[in-house]
Amino acid sequence: MTGGRKDGRAALTPPAGESPVIVLVRPQMARNIGSTARAMANGGLFHLRIVAPRDGWPQPDAYPAASGADAILDAAQVFDSVPAAVADCHRVLATCPRPRHIVIPVHTARAAAEDLRAIAARNLRAAVLFGPERAGLENEDMACADTLVRYPLNPAHMSLNLAQAVMILAYEWWTAAEATPPRALMTNETRVATKGELDIFLNRLVAELDATGFLDTAEKRPGMVRNLRHWFERGEVTEQELRTLHGVVTELSRGRMRRGRPETPDPPLPWTDPA
Repeated sequence: MTGGRKDGRAALTPPAGESPVIVLVRPQMARNIGSTARAMANGGLFHLRIVAPRDGWPQPDAYPAASGADAILDAAQVFDSVPAAVADCHRVLATCPRPRHIVIPVHTARAAAEDLRAIAARNLRAAVLFGPERAGLENEDMACADTLVRYPLNPAHMSLNLAQAVMILAYEWWTAAEATPPRALMTNETRVATKGELDIFLNRLVAELDATGFLDTAEKRPGMVRNLRHWFERGEVTEQELRTLHGVVTELSRGRMRRGRPETPDPPLPWTDPA
């Protein structure tokens, strides 16, 4: 998948080899087909087939909902029946929102995506069937499938629109091969400070607090110092943040000498009682 174009349409090009075919069975609304194309583009899926669309194809109203994924709509293929749409496929999965009285493997979207990756790696073609908006796939449609896909959602409300259902599978397909770390700290122009750099700052902070008398209570001092260290150690402080904190400590230590300290007592803190 390549970047966008000046006209707002995404320059979507399928990668070499096989990737899953999304088959919309008897879709009823043009904007749902367009939204499906948008979801496919988000997840790196490019091959769309449409079985017996209610209002025919192409449908101009589908394109605004595609949000620039026009290339997927332009390349969409139309078939009269599910068997015709999957005739050149080696594996067929079908989304099914409720149990059926058949003996067949049932996978979650995540497990299905893992299988789809393995199928594509063998250069075999797989299709995933999505039923019409109101009633879903019929038994005759699912008879063309070798695996069912069910999403483990809130059993009290499992209703999804067509594009949402495709988006879940597209997301799992994409993330099955995505190398982005699940957690990261955005540091921008700086970096995470080393423990040595953090120790230098903490030693300086404690020394300044000793000088001000903040840590004068001998029996409380070890615990207070420990709490300060835990506070800074439990997060990934950046080098830029440490430099800022050093500047804060410098200005606080100079403040008494340069500007003098007011003679009036400090106001009570919100969590303490006034003397």
